[in-house]
Amino acid sequence: MADLYLKALESERRKLWAECRLKGLPKGTPERERIVEIDALLKAHKAKKDGKSANP
Repeated sequence: MADLYLKALESERRKLWAECRLKGLPKGTPERERIVEIDALLKAHKAKKDGKSANP
């Protein structure tokens, strides 16, 4: 089954990163801060997902 939450986060991250590259946005801008938040959410989600699969 597709993990829609994971796909949505990855899609938002790609969109923001492309916007940051096109505009040349420096660190500290809201867009870059959101990318950092998304990275943390992705890491936590993948760890949670891996933890569940390890304990059947």
